[in-house]
Amino acid sequence: MANLCKSFVRSFATSAQRANAFNHVTVIGGGLMGSGIAQVAASTGHTVSLVDQDNTILGKSMNGIHKSLERVAKKKFENPAAGEAFVKDTMGRISTATSPITCVSHTDLVIEAIVENLETKKKLFRELEAVAPDNTSSIPITDIAVAAKRKDRFGGLHFFNPVPMMKLLEVIRIPATSDATFDKLLAFGKDMEKVTVSCKDTPGFIVNRLLVPYMLEAVRMVERGDASIQDVDTAMKLGAGYPMGPFELSDYVGLDTMKFILDGWSKNYPDNPLFKPSSLLDKMVAQGKLGRKSGEGFYPYKK
Repeated sequence: MANLCKSFVRSFATSAQRANAFNHVTVIGGGLMGSGIAQVAASTGHTVSLVDQDNTILGKSMNGIHKSLERVAKKKFENPAAGEAFVKDTMGRISTATSPITCVSHTDLVIEAIVENLETKKKLFRELEAVAPDNTSSIPITDIAVAAKRKDRFGGLHFFNPVPMMKLLEVIRIPATSDATFDKLLAFGKDMEKVTVSCKDTPGFIVNRLLVPYMLEAVRMVERGDASIQDVDTAMKLGAGYPMGPFELSDYVGLDTMKFILDGWSKNYPDNPLFKPSSLLDKMVAQGKLGRKSGEGFYPYKK
């Protein structure tokens, strides 16, 4: 499952000397997604500021990035010295901060990967615009667009987890997004060495819009007693060629994440039967059975 990231574009100034669409990138949120974005941005030549609430979180983030880069280096370089240089150079392009406001004046692009709370996100972007009145916002959900003044420069970057491994980047535009904004975000995705696809601001964009209803229909099959969890997974792996069955994938994604997405879609689109809540999913989340991260979901896991 992918997580949603919003971006705040500072300017569209270009130079013949620039190799990337943006030189300096600020990533707000040091969790798994934010750290992954920071790692890939730094490894593709961008200077990166990673922002979170306190230095303890940032320390863990930087340690995780370092370990991830070491794994990448082992696969990418036969010469150990070259791998060490790659890790050192990449880490040297990442700095940390506890206030996003301090980074706005000297950054080209801000990517937000904080908690999925609409009001929290709106507040953040209002604060960023308040200290950088000439800047623009680029975020993928139309509801959040009300937090910024220039909607022609809104857009979305939808990364996939784990960011260093997943090659896809969905680039989203709302009706007000200008071609200049959209082209700039596409260029940034290619600079990050991602394969970019474009989509309008539809629920879930491309991947999640297809994937979440698929996983929920599998849950409903079990609720109806049509088939067992194991048989559904086996059927989709051997019959459809999927690497994971829908229940294995649900446990990997997190049942709480699935519920969060479904609840939001159901609220906004109550007449769409694909977004109907699942009593089984609600029950499991209430019981703390969230999947791999909790040790139990549709399957048990060793912690």
